[in-house]
Amino acid sequence: MFIICLIIVILSAAPPIWLFLQSFKDIQEFTLTTSILPKSFDFSKFTQTWKELKFYKYYINSFISIGGSIICAIVFNGLLAYAISILKPKGSKIIYTLVVSSLMIPATTSIVPLFVNITKIHLNGSFIPLWLSAGASAFYVVLFKEFFDALPKSVIEAARIDGCSDLGIFFRIIMPLSKPITTVIAMYALNAAWSDFLLPSLLLNNTGLETVMVRLFQFKDATGSQVDVLRAIVFAIIPPVILFTIFQKRIIEASNFSGTKG
Repeated sequence: MFIICLIIVILSAAPPIWLFLQSFKDIQEFTLTTSILPKSFDFSKFTQTWKELKFYKYYINSFISIGGSIICAIVFNGLLAYAISILKPKGSKIIYTLVVSSLMIPATTSIVPLFVNITKIHLNGSFIPLWLSAGASAFYVVLFKEFFDALPKSVIEAARIDGCSDLGIFFRIIMPLSKPITTVIAMYALNAAWSDFLLPSLLLNNTGLETVMVRLFQFKDATGSQVDVLRAIVFAIIPPVILFTIFQKRIIEASNFSGTKG
């Protein structure tokens, strides 16, 4: 078992390590040598690529997309899960069945009608559709519901006795108690928004609002240097790697909790 795990780790780690090492080479060294290690670790090449690509601009665009996506993912999906798990109105079981069933439908099948509707209401060329798409995730609803089901109902009943409204209970009681799952969903939403290419490329292309992934694709087609593309890819993968390293314990704990509940 140890050998199998070791092989999986090596196969998973080899591509990003190779990418990082090759990005230190210039185009001549990259094309004419077969050595994995570069002759020197010169970070000025990264600085040059960063300035030429104006990556800071697309980082800002991506962070704007991420910020709105995280808020919508937590608030909208959390409210639906709260209604299904805690309020339980008539038909909530049917709604939850439909939500779970939608997980079997590939997201790409809805891209065309989604783009047509966004164009009709004149929201293309803005981040709003990207934010709203994060607020309609069946996966996040399921995670929230599984967590809400385990919360003590006595606390909720006590809040109702004190005259707290349903929305007040959600924002003042449920959400503070749900920090573990909220952190996980925020990380999932962050990773999804950062790595998303298809919808941003349809909505933000040639608007000056392109995200990192959209600009990376454009840069791949525009540049003649393969090494510059490698450095740009390094810029693109650094933020999610750092954040996952920081929050991996929370993510694993919440995933284990959800799996146990299921």
